[in-house]
Amino acid sequence: MKIKRDTVVILGSGYLARFMPSLTNCYSTVLHTSRDPENNLMWLPQTQRLRFDLTGAETWSNIPSDADLLWCFPASPLPAVQQFASRINGPSRRIVVLGSTSAYDVGIAHDHPPPSIDETAPIDLDKPRVQGEEFLRTECGSIVLRVAGIYGPSRHPYEWIKSGRVGISDKYVNLIHVEDLAAICLAALEHGVSGAVYNVSDGMPRTWREIGQGLDGGHLVEPQTGEQKHSPGKRINTTKLRAMLQEARISMRHPNLFRALEDLQQARAGTRTEHTDQ
Repeated sequence: MKIKRDTVVILGSGYLARFMPSLTNCYSTVLHTSRDPENNLMWLPQTQRLRFDLTGAETWSNIPSDADLLWCFPASPLPAVQQFASRINGPSRRIVVLGSTSAYDVGIAHDHPPPSIDETAPIDLDKPRVQGEEFLRTECGSIVLRVAGIYGPSRHPYEWIKSGRVGISDKYVNLIHVEDLAAICLAALEHGVSGAVYNVSDGMPRTWREIGQGLDGGHLVEPQTGEQKHSPGKRINTTKLRAMLQEARISMRHPNLFRALEDLQQARAGTRTEHTDQ
């Protein structure tokens, strides 16, 4: 029988946390933090809410000693990260930090397709969050997940295109379904190597043009300027992540982006029909 660890705290509980009920399979106690828990965490029982603000040292004592941490907000500013880490760092504590694939410093590249980027690629240490992530990784043994774009219920790439948030182009993008990200976070807490970095995406980089083909029968809206069209984007390599998932005996639930997008649309249409019937 699997022995549960005692406590895990989700620092900066938000969209992702709503898809992590499986944490209770591995932890006896799951706690969530917010700078304003009474308003932002109303979906949780009072006993699971904690007030925490990285820039408010008076809130740091709310984090139980020796609890594992899932850090879900940008690890900055660096001085606050360093001071908080000195307060909570311990040999038995597991810390998983959600970073971003934007950490990689690809410079000015025009190759198309762009080269595949693994965890050894240069990172941009001028970015405050990258400084914090690297401090936590090197000084506290934290596991850093460099996460691609997160999509899922209420976060649909087709809507991003419709709203103009992104344009149709040959720029590569890397995505991960929120349900798969939740499972990966749990795998990292259990099986991740201390001080390691893992790229997180579904492992299938796509261009916005490919994604847009599924929108409104493929009637694409071209970008107004050529700026985005000439950016090759990134292609993230997830070989290291897949090795960890294999060890954890976890398979991605949404390896096929287009099938997942179709399922999201169908679920949304079903919700609309249900509301209409009511």
